[in-house]
Amino acid sequence: MVNRLLFTPIKIGSVEIKNRVVMAPMGILGLVNADGSLGPRALDYYMERAKGGVGLIVSNVHKVENNVEKLVESFPKVTRSSLAPLAELTESVHAFGCKIFVQLTAGRGRVGHRPQLISHPVSSSSLPNYWTPEETCKELTYEEVEALVRAFGDAAVILAQAGIDGIELHGHEGYLFDQFTTSLWNRRTDKYGGDLTARLRFPIEVLKEIKQRVGNQFPVQYRYGLKHYIKGFNDAALPGEEFTEAGRDIQEGLEMAKLLEKAGFDALHVDAGCYDSWYWAHPPGYHKHGCLIDMASMVKQVVNIPVIAVGRLEKPEIAEQVIAEEKADMVAIARGLLAEPYWVQKVERNQVERIRPCLGCHNGCIGRMFNGRPLSCAVNPATGRERSYALQPVLKPKRVMIVGGGIAGLEAARVASLRGHNVTLYEKNSSLGGHLLEASVPIFKEDEGRLLEWYKTELGALQVEVNLNKELTADFIAEKNPDVVIAATGSKPINLELPGFTRENVVQATEILMGKKQVGENVVVIGGGLIGCETAFWLAQQGKKVTIVEMLDDLMKQGLMVPEMNKKMLVDLLRYNQVQILTNSSVLSAVDEGVVVIDQSFRQKTIYANTIVVAVGMKGDQELFKKLKDKNIFNAYLIGDANCARNIMSAIWEAYEVASVI
Repeated sequence: MVNRLLFTPIKIGSVEIKNRVVMAPMGILGLVNADGSLGPRALDYYMERAKGGVGLIVSNVHKVENNVEKLVESFPKVTRSSLAPLAELTESVHAFGCKIFVQLTAGRGRVGHRPQLISHPVSSSSLPNYWTPEETCKELTYEEVEALVRAFGDAAVILAQAGIDGIELHGHEGYLFDQFTTSLWNRRTDKYGGDLTARLRFPIEVLKEIKQRVGNQFPVQYRYGLKHYIKGFNDAALPGEEFTEAGRDIQEGLEMAKLLEKAGFDALHVDAGCYDSWYWAHPPGYHKHGCLIDMASMVKQVVNIPVIAVGRLEKPEIAEQVIAEEKADMVAIARGLLAEPYWVQKVERNQVERIRPCLGCHNGCIGRMFNGRPLSCAVNPATGRERSYALQPVLKPKRVMIVGGGIAGLEAARVASLRGHNVTLYEKNSSLGGHLLEASVPIFKEDEGRLLEWYKTELGALQVEVNLNKELTADFIAEKNPDVVIAATGSKPINLELPGFTRENVVQATEILMGKKQVGENVVVIGGGLIGCETAFWLAQQGKKVTIVEMLDDLMKQGLMVPEMNKKMLVDLLRYNQVQILTNSSVLSAVDEGVVVIDQSFRQKTIYANTIVVAVGMKGDQELFKKLKDKNIFNAYLIGDANCARNIMSAIWEAYEVASVI
């Protein structure tokens, strides 16, 4: 049953919000105009979440000027030219009873990076730049800080004219406000440096400037990390790890909350982390759901203004628990709303099984943006392109045969059926899922299992005909003569043709994940890609002594990029769980004692192992597709791993592309 508290109204300052669900701010690279104003794709993106029932949207971050710290012109900022699209957005979301705040930043400071940063980096003090430590940031002058304060007032006037309901100040993740408020990064001797009260002077002066320019009734909330979870420069602490906090600790974070409330902020949006501990600010799937609830709960105990919780809250039962147990007044969901824009509506209607889950992979959102590509979502290809990727019903339904019930086949079946085609899916095994089955075995991969269950639910609702235990031949397909064939036949693990690799103790990662082969106490994992690293971590969690052997000079270096926060957390987890990592090394053979490896200096050694796990990649299974071509069946498409073994996002996106146009 739905906890109705999640759907009760609440006020932030003078603004009433219809429910307790906030769309958390996220970057929208590729959705803005060349001048930094919101483009049509951005308006469609936010509108879809307003239609889905969100009570409050906190927009992407905007700068208030571009002189003190100069970023590319396309970086979102509040100017006169941004007023019109913001006004249109406000009018649209208000039509659905949704309120909207715009998030404002003083700048990136020490975390500014090129090519986005086109001036010399700046900061609260002379500090090493995060991305290029050999480059020292210029300390902002007193006059520059005052200019920034005035610019916030100018921006607030524009936002009020556009009808925006409020402002959130971006005081977290190690950006410029965070640098001023944290003693680790603020070594100033003027009025903006010193004790906590002095270090908070900058954001508080901004608050007063905004209120003075647009009125006290205009809500301003502050987002900040209660704790940074850093041991030093670019050195994060894991959940449960004992360490000495180098950044902001909880005690100071709570004192900060009291001072912010006293200064007049209308609400606090509480998270954790910074760029040096990026996997706290952007939690991967290795974090538990609700990983930051305690941060908000502690703040709520010391202030009387609304507190917003964040941090993998997209599982409805967790979001509802936060409100029911009064750990926070509102819940902010970010990537969960990329995956499922209608999250609120589905929870309210008791349709939680139809909520498409976020995987915490970052491949389609921030990882994609760091590759210079527009914001989207690994499991929802229409995110960020809602209008152009909207599914169109077909005028003349076709008979579509889909071969393979892995992730690509499931998505193709869903999309083709939604458009009105008559879809039949064949899977040679007894269960749907393909590689999702083994991928979802580790507890830290439970969301992959949730995604598989979502597909089963959707195909059931669409009444797609599913045939299990049916391996198709080209002759069978030719006899059925469908209008379209989609071959989603998946991939197979690559075997190593090396001496001794026919031994019983040499197994594939997929085999041990599915429980088909037993694992000894001492394990060597060959291959330091994502599959190898996650398998090694899973084994280490079971108390196994694990060594990874990787031929390259770093883990997860080859193939599709693993987003930085995911990679860093996984590497830290491997080390924390005492997994030995051997890079620049290749395996020569398997012997009675284990495996013989050789490094780049041609030095050989034997690593003791009861079990040797091969995780060197997958190869697409194209055998059936080639036979279809031999039979001159040309209305066939090859998708997913069968086309090229990659990741879940690639399989889903390729399936969507094909099924949306046939």
